[in-house]
Amino acid sequence: MTTKTLTLAALLLSSAAPAFAEGELNLYSSRHYDTDERLYSDFEEATGITINRIEGKADELAARIDAEGANSPADILITVDTSRLERAKDMGILQAVESAVLEESIPSNLQDSDNQWFGFSQRARVIFFDKADVANPPATYLDLADPAYEGLVCIRSSTNTYNQTLLASIIENHGEEVAREWAQGVVNNMARDPQGGDTDQLRGIVSGECEISVSNTYYFARAIRTEVDGLSDSIDMIGLQWPSQDAEGAHVNLSGAGIAAHAPNYDNAVKFLEYLASDQAQQYFSNGNDEFPVVEGVALSEEVASLGEFTADDVDLSAVAKQLPLALTIFNDVGWE
Repeated sequence: MTTKTLTLAALLLSSAAPAFAEGELNLYSSRHYDTDERLYSDFEEATGITINRIEGKADELAARIDAEGANSPADILITVDTSRLERAKDMGILQAVESAVLEESIPSNLQDSDNQWFGFSQRARVIFFDKADVANPPATYLDLADPAYEGLVCIRSSTNTYNQTLLASIIENHGEEVAREWAQGVVNNMARDPQGGDTDQLRGIVSGECEISVSNTYYFARAIRTEVDGLSDSIDMIGLQWPSQDAEGAHVNLSGAGIAAHAPNYDNAVKFLEYLASDQAQQYFSNGNDEFPVVEGVALSEEVASLGEFTADDVDLSAVAKQLPLALTIFNDVGWE
């Protein structure tokens, strides 16, 4: 798909509604980043639309929208990871969106096949390693299961949505049998029982608990940009391996959004989604939260750019999402805690 970048002004002028729209937008968000405040305030200033925000955990917000039913005030659900977006779709709390702006701007593999959700920022899930102790880090995700790395790997729990989507992508790319072998092999190679978040996997390399870990890129970039306890002071000892560059490419997690099934302010909701695809908003994702934009041609922050160039897996994440139930079954079968 050919993509193009759009300024906020162009987005607003492209709509049939006046540029200064007025009204309200009820946003249910599980993103918890202070830098998102700039996203919201700039949208309000440009459109005259007031954002009323409710924050919480993704599953709790989805359950709330579901319980509110046809009387729900929710216009937008914004959350992190394909798995949560797909769960919201399966619950019937989202609706299809018709927008030429979104179709042109968002790559087809980063949006729902039924247009019920769209990705707006990306985090690559990559392999990190101790430069001093690991001469030949795993080159692919499948290599993480190689017995050569027994007792060396730190990775999060199977309840983590990032890992669930990663395994679902392996199923989609390589099939169930390979995915089962991979999951069992990673369990065999764990340096410790799964614990903590992505930053803790990186800290495990610093502490010597493990020599290889799996984490999303924005946790590492954040430790370059600002002080992260137990990590930033030792960041130079950690190497980054872009996985599967001669195969499917590096897996990416999405932060995305969709319009609620009974949105009372549908037109304003469409404007907000289109705004998230603008150059201005896309740059905030990179500069403010160390994420990769989804729109082609948008400049990266210095810290994100310092991670280097890579080839991303262009698998259809809508298809990956359909493999999530099997991924959970595999995790349980192999004893991945």
